[in-house]
Amino acid sequence: MRQRALGLAALATAALVVAGCSTVSNQPAPSGSDGAASAGPFTIGVSNGFVGSEYRTQMIADIEEAASEYQDAGTLEDLVLENADTDVNGQIQQVRNLINAGVDAIIVDPNSGSALDQVFQEATEQGILVFAIDQAVTAESVINVGIDQALWAETSAQWLAEKVGDGGSIVAVNGISGHPANEARWGAAEAVFEEAGIEVLTTADGGWDQATGQQQMGNLLATYPDIDGVWTQDGMALGVLQALIAAEKQDEIVMSGEARNGFLKLWSEQGEGFESIGVVNPPGTGATALHLAMAMLQGAELDESQLQDGNTLVLELEEPVTAENFDDVWAEVQDQPDTYVLDSVLSAEDVQQFLQ
Repeated sequence: MRQRALGLAALATAALVVAGCSTVSNQPAPSGSDGAASAGPFTIGVSNGFVGSEYRTQMIADIEEAASEYQDAGTLEDLVLENADTDVNGQIQQVRNLINAGVDAIIVDPNSGSALDQVFQEATEQGILVFAIDQAVTAESVINVGIDQALWAETSAQWLAEKVGDGGSIVAVNGISGHPANEARWGAAEAVFEEAGIEVLTTADGGWDQATGQQQMGNLLATYPDIDGVWTQDGMALGVLQALIAAEKQDEIVMSGEARNGFLKLWSEQGEGFESIGVVNPPGTGATALHLAMAMLQGAELDESQLQDGNTLVLELEEPVTAENFDDVWAEVQDQPDTYVLDSVLSAEDVQQFLQ
């Protein structure tokens, strides 16, 4: 499997290659003066409005590990964390707290694709670089960094559609309705099922939480006992599989899975009749954004030809976990805790391919 499961590792190939071109015109000048290179030390803020998953815990840990490199070198003075469960209004306050703290750049995993645009504008008008990770936002002054969430969903949806076949019926256990990643994912997956002639009987929100996913799947099995498949997102697949096992239907109902150790461990314990797919959604995009932020604060500029829609840097998906490569993947990560999410991080050297 072409992935980096352990520690901070460079992504072997990136979504786009370097091509000399004009730079992004709608980005603020790096902190310092008039866009000139500055030696720092800098302060970077992080806003995370959802802490209810191991993904976000690992995301913050990746950011802290990447930040330590710059702190040791004396170029990063402080990493300010606004990290708590909150709604959109609470996250707006998180960002304002970071602005008031005098940060030079903000990395945010947003609760909304558009509701934070005004506070992002406040930040960029003060010369603060803003990076949205994991989920894209509409604010043109923000640099989106992450995988293509729609493609992430299409990958497992197409796999499930092929397994279920035309005329089959499924249910879906989604994340949190309204969150940008959830909407992008389910919109893409639903389109795949419609095209393939798959009937989606209903959807349920699992909150990207294992226990909630298990409960929702149990309820769905009681209501729809004869389904052919289940499509779900990361954070809930382990719970969905546990519900199927409790109903002794893990070999009858096909399910999409996740690239997380808890799910992979339970997968390894199933018989030959069980198969699934785990598409990697690396928490390390936050650390990748931190490397980009530090380079830009020191005077580097993004190459506009590297971006989609003018402000979005799309990172290539890793190879998904399937029955074909499962043994190799599991052998590599089986000593990690159940909470571990298969990961990849672009290093400080690797992000240079997106800069000029």
